[in-house]
Amino acid sequence: MSKQRIAVIGCGLWGRNIVRNFYNLGVLDTVCDMDEEHLKTVTEQYPGVKVTKDYKEVVQNPEITSVIVVTPSHTHYGLVKEFLQNGKNVYVEKPISTVAQEAKDLTDLANEKGLVLMVGHLLLYHPAVNRLKMLIDEGELGEIVYAQSDRLNVNYFKNDRSVMWDLAPHDVSLISYVTSKEPVRVLSAVGCSSERNEIMDITHITLEFENGVIGHISDSWITPKKHVTLLVRGTKKTAVLDDTVAENKLQIFDNFANNSVDVKLDYLEIEPLKLECQHFISCCDNGTKARSDGENGYSVVKILEEAEKIMLGEKMVELLDNHNFALSRLKQN
Repeated sequence: MSKQRIAVIGCGLWGRNIVRNFYNLGVLDTVCDMDEEHLKTVTEQYPGVKVTKDYKEVVQNPEITSVIVVTPSHTHYGLVKEFLQNGKNVYVEKPISTVAQEAKDLTDLANEKGLVLMVGHLLLYHPAVNRLKMLIDEGELGEIVYAQSDRLNVNYFKNDRSVMWDLAPHDVSLISYVTSKEPVRVLSAVGCSSERNEIMDITHITLEFENGVIGHISDSWITPKKHVTLLVRGTKKTAVLDDTVAENKLQIFDNFANNSVDVKLDYLEIEPLKLECQHFISCCDNGTKARSDGENGYSVVKILEEAEKIMLGEKMVELLDNHNFALSRLKQN
């Protein structure tokens, strides 16, 4: 049985899924949220779980060993840093930050303290994704030359900095993970706003990964019909993973024949989030690095920061000023 006592900071649309999983795993101690209705729901659904509106109570509670941060991305750096400084393992939703230097600082701090820092790159725990990685590692596709990740959906709230920061961390971490290639540089990056304001809700970036592998990533908040696919092309075969279908999510095609290849694609259909939460608990109990650790989070943020600079140009200076102002306000509070 795990010795962890975990607190979740943030119980919104995604946070409630995190709460459910850690409660079912028997380690949830406290839930913190500024919305009283959210806390009321937690109290009703999860008997015995403590609730608070003040995250400082979690910081100051020596019995809480680990914390899950599920708050807006611009708050991640300040919160994660404070929890690490107070000796708590941290699992933070993606992105770890929207500033590469902050991601590096947090990673260095976790290493210095000997604590687990894990980023919520959920797809690294997806059973079909891990089956695909096995096939690639075994050489089933041949030498990998190209990957394309499309993550298109509707978001009516648009409460992040851009669709790229909301969705592309999944795409970059996913391509890097299955191909075992780190992103090297941005070849092109464009974005636009369908509402003609400062929040880009459509972005396209093309990256070069190690060994010359090219990755193309498209993300959208305005697509009525959800489309979530990963294509990985090798010199022999091409894999297509469609996460919107209930069955046969992963298919392999011969590059030189007009038919699907009969590959046994056996994997367990387990909720990826449950596997991710179990992984965090195991890392905390054993003092081991997470699959999606701080270094992984930093690598993703570094390449996306580069892409955003290309997209925004001179506007990037103003955006960073706004980020630093928000961070200073968080420290004051």
